[in-house]
Amino acid sequence: MTDITATELKERMDRGERLHIIDVREPWEYEEYNIGGKLIPLGDLQGKIDELDDLHDAEVIVHCKSGARSAAAKAFMEQNGFKNVRNLVGGILAMQALN
Repeated sequence: MTDITATELKERMDRGERLHIIDVREPWEYEEYNIGGKLIPLGDLQGKIDELDDLHDAEVIVHCKSGARSAAAKAFMEQNGFKNVRNLVGGILAMQALN
């Protein structure tokens, strides 16, 4: 699945779509600014992957600050059977730039 741009994500959020968003940043980053995703820091993802079992076939959007950690999260999730993982291009920085 192709990655998602901040513009596309914002439009979908503004429409009130129910989205599965996972924030793989650290808790302090999440506290500073977040878009309401489920916080699972990248370092914890391996241990918490079972919590996401019901999302194997769903679209899941992963993001971090700039897109690097979430790219790693996307690869890990795909290796674990997730079929529709999309990385937020430019991360939370790109989302903040839209405001």
